[in-house]
Amino acid sequence: MAAAASSSSTLLPARTVSSARPVPWTAAQCLPTRVAGSRLAPCSLRVSTGRTRRAEAARASAAGAGGAPAAALPAALLFDCDGVLVDTEKDGHRISFNETFAERELGVSWDVELYGELLKIGGGKERMTAYFNKTEWPAKAPKTDEERKEFVASLHKRKTELFMALIEKKLLPLRPGVQRLIDEALGKGVKVAVCSTSNEKAVSAIVSCLLGPDRAEKITIFAGDVVPRKKPDPAIYLLAATTLEVDPSSCVVVEDSNIGLSAAKAAGMKCIVTKSGYTSDEDFVIADAVFDCIGDPPEGRFDLEFCANLLQKQFVS
Repeated sequence: MAAAASSSSTLLPARTVSSARPVPWTAAQCLPTRVAGSRLAPCSLRVSTGRTRRAEAARASAAGAGGAPAAALPAALLFDCDGVLVDTEKDGHRISFNETFAERELGVSWDVELYGELLKIGGGKERMTAYFNKTEWPAKAPKTDEERKEFVASLHKRKTELFMALIEKKLLPLRPGVQRLIDEALGKGVKVAVCSTSNEKAVSAIVSCLLGPDRAEKITIFAGDVVPRKKPDPAIYLLAATTLEVDPSSCVVVEDSNIGLSAAKAAGMKCIVTKSGYTSDEDFVIADAVFDCIGDPPEGRFDLEFCANLLQKQFVS
């Protein structure tokens, strides 16, 4: 698997295969919850009446009145990991954090609501540090800043081990449509990468175990401390564009959170939001499109062609 584990690592461009067979996507799909600048009235993802005609109208609009040629495909499709590939936060990362705290007898436990607030901070180590600074450091924690940094790093290492064990058991499934869209992109020569604030080993485990080794070796991973500033800073997306040798404006990002969306837009990329369990009520006004998921037929929400149309501003004013 191609991975960007640290700033000193050698990063290999994502490889693509033309023999992959993309899963078909039918025109009779519902429109997104919201598409930036669309002149079409928004529709609910659960309303079936008139859905086919509205979806066909959107595609006709994208093609242009004169039957213009299909839009150029994105140079790269970049996915966030947690909440996008897999809804990992509530029953994955949170559980692993709490198991780590219990093993160390720290007297700390993050409930569902508290963890939702902590997710506004990008990165697990940063999350723990901010929490301890705001409340108080555990009695077993060291006193100096440098020792506390090492203490947090050790907690995060153990948490990652527990999380990886959970992923390897395949207890958390891929979100609907993820595999379909990745197969479509790889099959058409579009570079695919995963850009995450999570630990590189945890992200690699998700990609390898849930997408399989054949796909994993074609996907580049940018994760963890590969950049000094995490989302909402655009550094990880700019690094991905530089490493993959693509222009940021030719990339489409799939995110699930406001901080991820902010990072993608600051990098000059188009961004589609697929809401997750913890982010359904966040503000996504600057997104290029918002859906509840990517989706699989017969309930697919969008495909690679939709991503291409976003780049051509055919749905965006």
